[in-house]
Amino acid sequence: MIANNFEKTVDLLHRALDANFIRRDVIANNLANAEVPNFKRSELSFESELKKALASEKRRPVLDLTLTNPKHIPNWRERDYREVQPRRVLDYLTAAKSNGNNVDPEEEMTLALQNQMTYTLLAAAESFEFSQINLVLR
Repeated sequence: MIANNFEKTVDLLHRALDANFIRRDVIANNLANAEVPNFKRSELSFESELKKALASEKRRPVLDLTLTNPKHIPNWRERDYREVQPRRVLDYLTAAKSNGNNVDPEEEMTLALQNQMTYTLLAAAESFEFSQINLVLR
């Protein structure tokens, strides 16, 4: 188990930075294939699953059932946020062009800019966490 808030915060920031790095590659792949017939764009799913895992640490059911057999299904299970991994998801539902390709380059560039700004913010937050430790050590 994570020992303290500093370790958990740095771990969460590191995982978010990794997800943003992967998202950059997904967006670049979408842009590179913007004119390929029948190409379907991909998205990266991470933040929503991470949020659910973190919420499961705080939320317990009003009535916690006792399991008397290993085959019983629990009514609640805490999910470890460290098990959440970034996942690529294909978008089959939209079609932006007549050739079956659903990549909108303008939208992808907007997502790339948003991803870069998020990455910069996360890197600054991680730097701040370590600067606080540096202040304590002085």
